[in-house]
Amino acid sequence: MLDVLPVGHRPWGVAWLDSPGRYDVTVRWSRAAGLPGRLPDGLGLALKVKDAGGPDRPLDLLLTSSGSGSLTRHLPLPRTDALAGPYSSLSGYRFPDRVRVVAAFPDEPGRGLPVRPSELAAALARRPARFRICAAARGEPWRPFAVLSVHPAHPVPAPDTVAFDPYAASLADLPPTDRLRTVREAAYAGSRQGRGAEAPPREGRPTHDAEARDG
Repeated sequence: MLDVLPVGHRPWGVAWLDSPGRYDVTVRWSRAAGLPGRLPDGLGLALKVKDAGGPDRPLDLLLTSSGSGSLTRHLPLPRTDALAGPYSSLSGYRFPDRVRVVAAFPDEPGRGLPVRPSELAAALARRPARFRICAAARGEPWRPFAVLSVHPAHPVPAPDTVAFDPYAASLADLPPTDRLRTVREAAYAGSRQGRGAEAPPREGRPTHDAEARDG
């Protein structure tokens, strides 16, 4: 479950973020290299926010274990603990006023949450995980805009039944920047082809001739 927080006197200029509400979310953790669980690996935290852009218009956020500093927020950071530190989008999102990186900060850093599917669901059943979802541009402090609560799914969906694509499932007023776009879209296209899935429509997907500096 994801709760968008009230903005007070500092609106983001993004319709979804400026309207507090509660959304169902599908969450998937993954290990980048598939190394044995005892070894550090780049951890992925994928979020599919249902109806964030309106009915049947989800928002996909793909976050990677990283640091939180002005440089380390752009770099993958291997871990063995799913709650050892933040996850970031690595590249930025185009807010109306500037480009910002999106990140998820665990409420209980270092709690010792395993990433193995066989252990993760049981650990979350004992105690759900909570994250503050934040955004920041270069030189800005991290500012929270939502709270994510992660509970185990019942029943657990099959791994290949939910696809994540941050470019196809994005918001018109909060698009991802073009950095790494070509590489990522090629990877997602290959993933769809491997599953026999059709490519999503490109309608409403903004394009840019030049990329602004990432936050």
